[in-house]
Amino acid sequence: MTATTPRTASPADAPATARGTVRPGRPVRLGRVSFLLRPRTAVVFGVLVAAIAAVFAALLMLGEYEIPLPRVVAALAGTGERLDLFFVRDVRLPRAWAAVLVGASLGVAGAVFQSLSRNPLGSPDIIGFTGGAATGAVLTILVLGGSMLQVSLGAVVGGVATAGLVYLLAMRNGVQGYRLILVGIGISAMLTSVRDYLITRADLTEAKAAQVWMIGSLNARGWSEVIAVAVCMALLLPPLLALGPRLRLMEMGDQSAQALGVPVQRTQAVALLAASALTGAAIAVAGPISFIALAAPQLARRLLRSNGTTLFGAALMGALLLTAADLVAQHAVGDARLPVGAVTAVIGGSYLVWLLYREWRTGRA
Repeated sequence: MTATTPRTASPADAPATARGTVRPGRPVRLGRVSFLLRPRTAVVFGVLVAAIAAVFAALLMLGEYEIPLPRVVAALAGTGERLDLFFVRDVRLPRAWAAVLVGASLGVAGAVFQSLSRNPLGSPDIIGFTGGAATGAVLTILVLGGSMLQVSLGAVVGGVATAGLVYLLAMRNGVQGYRLILVGIGISAMLTSVRDYLITRADLTEAKAAQVWMIGSLNARGWSEVIAVAVCMALLLPPLLALGPRLRLMEMGDQSAQALGVPVQRTQAVALLAASALTGAAIAVAGPISFIALAAPQLARRLLRSNGTTLFGAALMGALLLTAADLVAQHAVGDARLPVGAVTAVIGGSYLVWLLYREWRTGRA
């Protein structure tokens, strides 16, 4: 019988949690769905929800006719004064809900596109899907003279058709990120020229209406628009959330994902079409609001310190960014009411400059 000398334990033998390299979460199971809940994730989600609630309350309170918070609560319960009921429930509440739902939709869509392209610039407004939805809506407004419902359908069809075209042109042994972005930028430039041509050939009144719509605005949004985007989210978010684990595996590379049993091309096609339809639905309600889909997923990942796709975090961050932008658009410039798209362009442009500066400082740009 051979004696063995006990080996002295080294730091490498310690559990990963003790070394601080891995922080596993607590397993949570809801029916057939199970996931790991990290304490930091729960805290960040709680903070984002609280911030959204605070901005949401400010949107209901502030305006030319200011309403204190207790009266807002009474109006929501249906027991307030008639004027409070009108402003809170009929004017401000649908606009605030539209901001939350549109922002969440754009955040999720941006997270999906950035995951598929594996590039922080792979958002729908950069690679052409927003442009496709906007072109479909402008075509419906100027050529067909369509109603609001027809404009919404035109935006959804335009976004999905653009996504299909970009996917087909970029597909070669699977969709590579750089090809998706380059093809999308080229298609976006072509669609911009089509929109400009349509506007220059249209009647002055119709051209002005189309140009105002293309800035992106939440003015005069009612319950019909809220219901429309809510229905689209109810139909499209579940399949996207179900694809979340596959998207995270695909970020390691197509070959690695295939080795783990992920149907890469089918997952790409389904995620691309669903995210494009979600983008089209959001644009149909609020116009082509820029940069929310670009900034929200990146900010969520930084807050969560996550290396993978965070669809739910991106949804919360998108909702917060758009509600905050709408609050600024309504009250930052005195009595003037800015289009919310102008404010999001400033926010997104600032974030893009910061991102490029950070890449330059780290030597990757």
